[in-house]
Amino acid sequence: MSSLTIRRLIVWVLSMALGLVVGYGIITVGFDLLPLLVIFGGAIQVPQGVSLEEYGIVYFLFTAVPIGFVFVIWLDAFMGTRILPD
Repeated sequence: MSSLTIRRLIVWVLSMALGLVVGYGIITVGFDLLPLLVIFGGAIQVPQGVSLEEYGIVYFLFTAVPIGFVFVIWLDAFMGTRILPD
């Protein structure tokens, strides 16, 4: 395999792994912080944790994979793998 192919594989694997980690962080931590920012009826709601079982595995994948694509775009630009056309 050429070095370009290896770099492309690294970009895809690293991007999807980062997408899964960031997606998990958004679901478990980010959703806990959201009610603190929004005031309903003059009272701040108490945050409640959201687990992946409550959120759903399919919804988690529909959240994490697009985040992974964002990482693909940036890693493609920085590593020069030419996955996306110029």
